[in-house]
Amino acid sequence: MADLALVFHWDPDYMDGLSLDELAQWRERARVRYQPE
Repeated sequence: MADLALVFHWDPDYMDGLSLDELAQWRERARVRYQPE
């Protein structure tokens, strides 16, 4: 969740409302945005 907070500036309260599947999808988007190939 820290990577989502870093990349998208989301606070923990917002991320608490997401399912694990949603968190995994957003984590991949954060990885791509932070470390483009």
